[in-house]
Amino acid sequence: MAGKKQFDVGIALDAAMVQFWRAGYADTSLDDLSRTTGLNRSSIYSSFGDKDALYLRCLDHYAARYGNEYDQALSCASEEPLQAVRAFFEVTLRRIADPDVPDGCLVARTVMAAPVLSPTIAARAIEALDLQRARLRTALRGTRLTEGEADDFAVHMTAVNQSLAVMSKARATQEQLRTVVDISMSALSHALRARG
Repeated sequence: MAGKKQFDVGIALDAAMVQFWRAGYADTSLDDLSRTTGLNRSSIYSSFGDKDALYLRCLDHYAARYGNEYDQALSCASEEPLQAVRAFFEVTLRRIADPDVPDGCLVARTVMAAPVLSPTIAARAIEALDLQRARLRTALRGTRLTEGEADDFAVHMTAVNQSLAVMSKARATQEQLRTVVDISMSALSHALRARG
């Protein structure tokens, strides 16, 4: 349409996501979002809605981007469960090591800020964690583990995965993060061997 500014929604959403990821919801202003997306306030509102709506879109965008990578990593879990779970952790370790994205995890940051966020945003972050746990549970149920063991390991691996993001914010080294993963992988390997 003549006179109407055209922009790439995906690029603007990426920019907003990184801004929220880096600074958090409370410390990101509409001016920050305008500066990082290159959109004026009216364009932000007309394209994404208010700040809460944009944050929800960013959470969904983040969860989909990394969720697809987690799904791909876990796709061989029934044949190679240890390899699949290690690949799952590698998705997180690669993200943490990526200089083009902020440290930590947008979902973890959101969950930790949940008491001061809207109930809708808090619920969406918890849904993202639940989805991660469900991915792991589904992958592990195809192994020799009992259903209860698969559930327990899914809870554990989700907690470990989130702790990697939190530890990266505290400047843990890649070697330290890999040690955390190795200990969890050792426990899973032991449980699988015990099931013969």
